[in-house]
Amino acid sequence: MALVLGSLLLLGLCGNSFSGGQPSSTDAPKAWNYELPATNYETQDSHTAGPIGILFELVHIFLYVVQPRDFPEDTLRKVIQKARESKIDYDKPETLILGLKIIYYEAGIILCSVLGLLFIILMPLVGYFFCMCRCCNKCGGEMHQRQKENGLFLRKCFAISLLVICIIISIGIFCGFVANHQVRTRIKRSRKLADSNFKDLRTLLNETPEQIKYILAQYNTTKDKAFSDLNSINSVLGGGILDRLRPNIIPVLDEIKSMATAIKETKEALENMNSTLKSLHQQSTQLSSSLTSVKTSLRASLNDPLCSVRPSSETCNSIRLSLSQLNSNPELRQLPSVDAELDKVNNVLRTDLDGLVQQGYQSLNDIPDRVQSQTKTVVAGIKRVLNSIGSDIHNVTQHLPIQDILSEFSVYVNNTESYIHRNLPTLEEYDSYWWLGGLVICSLLTLIVIFYYLGLLCGVCGYDRHATPTTRGCVSNTGGVFLMVGVGLSFLFCWILMIIVVLTFVFGANVEKLICEPYTSKELFRVLDTPYLLNEDWEYYLSGKLFNKSEMKLTFQQVYSDCKKNRGTYGTLHLENSFDISDYLNINEHTASISSELESLKVNLNIFLLGAAGRKSLQDFAACGIDRMNYDTYLAQTGKSPAGVNLLSFAYDLEAKANSLPPGNLRNSLKRDAQTIKTIHQQRVLPIEQSLSTLYQSVKILQRTGNGLLERVNRILASLDFAQNFITNNISSVIIEETKKYRKTIIGYFEHYMQWIEFSISEKVASCKPVATALDTAVDVFLCSYIIDPLNLFWFGIGKATVFLLPALIFAVKLAKYYRRMDSEDVYDDIRILKVERITDFW
Repeated sequence: MALVLGSLLLLGLCGNSFSGGQPSSTDAPKAWNYELPATNYETQDSHTAGPIGILFELVHIFLYVVQPRDFPEDTLRKVIQKARESKIDYDKPETLILGLKIIYYEAGIILCSVLGLLFIILMPLVGYFFCMCRCCNKCGGEMHQRQKENGLFLRKCFAISLLVICIIISIGIFCGFVANHQVRTRIKRSRKLADSNFKDLRTLLNETPEQIKYILAQYNTTKDKAFSDLNSINSVLGGGILDRLRPNIIPVLDEIKSMATAIKETKEALENMNSTLKSLHQQSTQLSSSLTSVKTSLRASLNDPLCSVRPSSETCNSIRLSLSQLNSNPELRQLPSVDAELDKVNNVLRTDLDGLVQQGYQSLNDIPDRVQSQTKTVVAGIKRVLNSIGSDIHNVTQHLPIQDILSEFSVYVNNTESYIHRNLPTLEEYDSYWWLGGLVICSLLTLIVIFYYLGLLCGVCGYDRHATPTTRGCVSNTGGVFLMVGVGLSFLFCWILMIIVVLTFVFGANVEKLICEPYTSKELFRVLDTPYLLNEDWEYYLSGKLFNKSEMKLTFQQVYSDCKKNRGTYGTLHLENSFDISDYLNINEHTASISSELESLKVNLNIFLLGAAGRKSLQDFAACGIDRMNYDTYLAQTGKSPAGVNLLSFAYDLEAKANSLPPGNLRNSLKRDAQTIKTIHQQRVLPIEQSLSTLYQSVKILQRTGNGLLERVNRILASLDFAQNFITNNISSVIIEETKKYRKTIIGYFEHYMQWIEFSISEKVASCKPVATALDTAVDVFLCSYIIDPLNLFWFGIGKATVFLLPALIFAVKLAKYYRRMDSEDVYDDIRILKVERITDFW
């Protein structure tokens, strides 16, 4: 019954689910950044029995021993097919064969049931005859006990055996009490469990519209991203074009800019060099004039009469001989001029090469702005199309029969919940009856075993081995009476207990083997999925029930598995057969209008690269002759002294020689000339040396600029030609490729969004996991865990206790003879002293 109710629940919930689409995979592409908000359900996916589960496992092991055969799928299919027939002919061979298969499968249960029936039939008969025999002083009814040498041993064996059996019976009674308590406890949980399931189902009802709203809201996110790229078309499309052109154009412009800087540096170096050469010519002339004047003054001073007198004459002659060193470097006045080269460089600079390069840079940097200005109309058209697509998507979701279906589903859930809440009190009332009946049964067995325990206790404690059977004490006799009371109660009630055990065993074992176990292993679903089984006109029952297309393969097992995986109802039930969302969310149809607008996106770009004037300027600079100048001539002079001697050393030497002369006019005159030479060094030589240093720096700059100048210019011109050819031949293809990439990006946003919508509706929206959980709750939890497991544990424990009552009463009858006070005893003519064992008596 629970299986039928669970199946109807599954069908009812599935039949009232809305439509959607099912992609080939249940996993969303990782490239999508959208994700539906997570839905939290209250009911747990699994149920654990806790520590009591060990006892349930023992029962399952026992059932496996009794019924070890596999689930009879084929037999069950044939039984269902036979049940559909209006009249069953039991004489047909196939019917007989089917009956034999059922008997073969149920052999273990049937055998146990037959044994139980024999127990039920025989125990009252045996009890009746036993009672009659006892009344006739037979079967141990005579209150006379014969003395036996092994009587002590028999009494111990009977007592130990009865104790062990009573312990076994007590374990069975404990299992009965536990099972009885579990049924009551778990039935009380049923209301909370049902409320939890219905709460999850209502969560499904309430969350589904919110999920649809969330899906629609994500269109605004997609549109905003597209609008952002459209508003930033200058940086997205224009920047893409610019990035494609930069590697081929920027290096050429950088080289030309570097050459323009070199031309300016060359001009500055030539100007510095030209001014330095003029300054050197003038300074060298002035130095020569100053040295000539000082030499004339020195010669006049050396004509002094004192120079003819020794030793002054030697000093004067030495000074006169050194006068030939006071000469300037005549080569400084002969260095070639650079006016011609400077004129050529100035002619080159009449073309603003640096301005032309900046113009080339500017033509590249203006590409984003020119793209934006040329695409304003197209961008506005695309925005209009995107707004219209949003309206179309909203209309599509409105066509989904969500509200009507949710209303029907809500009514179904409310009716089911009302039915369950209306009948739960009845179930709880019946559970109270069951609990009370189980308590009575367990208490009755407890009473019987208590009599056995009391009999053993009193018999053992009150037994006196020195007393004769007729002189046994009251405690011992009471123990025997207790044992016989237990025997009487056993005969009186054990067959009634066995009836209850057999009935619950047959029901519980079959439900466990035919419903609970195959439900857990999914074998039961395979039976239900058998073509033409539940309806002879439908190949697949679910597809025929939902879509009237029974040839479509839609199975209970597939639906249950998909629901357990938290898959959406649309994909689970293949509802595209009734409402194919792909037709309404046709990606190509919606993106075609965007693509047509983007097709009209045209960009025209003109990029300036130097021009003819700039090329001629570079060629003229290469031909100006800087690389052919004789720099060694200038460098050779920069390493020489402006005068023939170091004037400062010469002045100090002259001053020293003057100091060696006697005081007088000659000495004073020579010292004045030495001072004049120092002044010439300071005013004439040092500026010349500074000019020579400047000349050296200018020459080095010109050398660096002129080194490989022609090759550099030719390389720049070749790169310029390559860049110009690239622009001429490839600018159109670059614009087209970047435009396609930009178009693909814009369309890609909506393709991903459309695919996500289809995926979400197919796989995520209205996830039917609460339905699978409800079915698990109805079958696996409520039927199997809450009812069948405790029921099976109950008959297992009570049955074991009842079966062991049979050996218990036998040993109790045997043992009672050794505890009860007899009316007579054996009398011997020859009194023999019996051998007494020295071992301490156990009792």
